[in-house]
Amino acid sequence: MKISDENSSKPINPTSFQGGIECVGNRKMGQNRRALSVINQDLVAEGRPYPCVVNKRALAEKHNVCEKKQADPGHRPITRRFAAQIASTQKNRAEGTKKSNLGNSNSNGFGEHIFVDEEHKSTTDDQPVPMSLEKTEPMHSESDQMEEVEMEDIIEEETVLDIDTCDANNPLAVVDYIEDLYAHYRKLEGTSCVSSDYMAQQSDINERMRAILIDWLIEVHDKFDLLHETLFLTVNLIDRFLAKQTVARKKLQLVGLVAMLLACKYEEVSVPVVGDLILISDKAYTRKEVLEMEKLMVNTLQFNMSVPTAYVFMKRFLKAAQADRKLELLAFFLVELSLVEYEMLKFPPSLLAAAAVYTAQCTIYGFKQWSKTCEWHSNYSEDQLL
Repeated sequence: MKISDENSSKPINPTSFQGGIECVGNRKMGQNRRALSVINQDLVAEGRPYPCVVNKRALAEKHNVCEKKQADPGHRPITRRFAAQIASTQKNRAEGTKKSNLGNSNSNGFGEHIFVDEEHKSTTDDQPVPMSLEKTEPMHSESDQMEEVEMEDIIEEETVLDIDTCDANNPLAVVDYIEDLYAHYRKLEGTSCVSSDYMAQQSDINERMRAILIDWLIEVHDKFDLLHETLFLTVNLIDRFLAKQTVARKKLQLVGLVAMLLACKYEEVSVPVVGDLILISDKAYTRKEVLEMEKLMVNTLQFNMSVPTAYVFMKRFLKAAQADRKLELLAFFLVELSLVEYEMLKFPPSLLAAAAVYTAQCTIYGFKQWSKTCEWHSNYSEDQLL
């Protein structure tokens, strides 16, 4: 076996090398001597360390590699900065409290790598966590809080929109008098309403017969393609007449036909003739009976046809709500359903209109929405509508 020396290129015999060591041991203390570890590092036999040589660094690296291969996937290497942080934390805890479980974590003793058991780490809640793994909570700065407060102030200070600006050049919209007109309508709607228990004085008809009559008149109104105002005024004339005049059951349909005829004369441009109304009633009444009932009705109502209905307020409230076609159709559907219900007579027309618009908004948009503009023009708060 040949052993090479870095300081000498000549081959050295192992027997002579052992004898050389003995000679070195017999030298005096004052003579130069090389450290055994240095000699061990310089000795190489056929590319491998000699059996008597202990290469600590190579052994440490080999042992380290084995440790990594045998390590459990739960073990992970820790950076030196984090290792120093753990060491300082343990030192501070040792002064006042018992030693933490972190002190029991495994280390390899080579000083180059430190291994910490994941099980011991999970048991300690107050153990430091690497910055890359920390979950930081969002911090709300003062500027963000100020912006939130400002947004709340903006919502609370919602201004009332001028809904008549777009119609300033439209003479038919009478923008200069529109507020006075609706103030007048509110005063008149109390006189145009009827008592919600007027059916008590009728001996031959009841609420169910009234509902059947109005439901049939809605179909007639749709067949003649009449205006919305005509339908609402027709129902108003029927209720006001029945509240003052006792009617037999066989004459109830005649009352409905005559009420629609009067409403058409008041609202429509092209009025259905009497013959068409008789024909649609399956000729249940004669022309003379229709005209006599018309005379009786206008005298009973004292020719008072100019009354505000729910339609008048619907147009204004839908404009305040900036409604599209879908919202308008749903609101009118809801308010027309209230025409059939006898119990709805206890509510004024303006309240029914506002509630229909509010309900349509909640249905379409999916949340409660009653703006300051709607509240201003309707004079009803959200609590009143609920």
